[in-house]
Amino acid sequence: MTQGDHWRVAIVTGGTSGIGFACAQKLLESGHRVAIFSQSREKVCHAGSALAQDFGRHRVHAATVDIRDPDALRLFFAKVTSLWEEPQVLVCNAGWSPKPNGRRTEFSRIALEEWNDTLRVNLTGAMVCCQLAAPAMSAAGFGRIVFIGSVAGRTLPRIAGTGYVVSKSALAGLSRSLVAEYGAAGITVNTVAPGRILTEMTGPADSPENCAARTRIPSGRLGRPEEVAAVVDFLASDAASFINGAVIDVNGGEFVPV
Repeated sequence: MTQGDHWRVAIVTGGTSGIGFACAQKLLESGHRVAIFSQSREKVCHAGSALAQDFGRHRVHAATVDIRDPDALRLFFAKVTSLWEEPQVLVCNAGWSPKPNGRRTEFSRIALEEWNDTLRVNLTGAMVCCQLAAPAMSAAGFGRIVFIGSVAGRTLPRIAGTGYVVSKSALAGLSRSLVAEYGAAGITVNTVAPGRILTEMTGPADSPENCAARTRIPSGRLGRPEEVAAVVDFLASDAASFINGAVIDVNGGEFVPV
């Protein structure tokens, strides 16, 4: 962090496990105060306690929030502001990839409820968070918004269902729209698109899906959450001020745009 002695406030949605938790850790290491939330009370308690123990309770706020609930999001943002100040870093990580019985639903069988819920978590929730954060960022003349997309939104999906693919693809479009409106106000909006990262969501390292993934990834392994977090931390920094509207692939070479 290069803002002198003054810390910044960061919010990480879905910040209680996996990539989100790694992002929260990295941002705390960089000197920020970090607020996280997820829908699981158990995960919130565990993650909040772990981060507070490592970085100090005064620098961590954790709450149980359903990202599909705009009113709950407003209350969370207001609480963060009352604790510290308006957030200047927003990492939209909360995501859901429904796989009934461990497999993606065939397109012709996707229930409207599953479709709507996936978009509400992965896309609409991010949009509402941006609506809550962007005005204050604009007024301050500084803001960093980072979306966590997916390789599934960049190329032919192998495992993810249609709703997940569509919602993750749409984040790049949301990024471009926000850049057009807020770029001149000192706000950058970028998307990080991880490949197969070893997290709770992707399952055991020796699962058939993960073993198959290793064979098609040139690096010969799955990624680690902290590798994604390092990119997010850089995009949240002053040094990344001229990177705007970009999609950064973190996938071990599985997908290389040409």
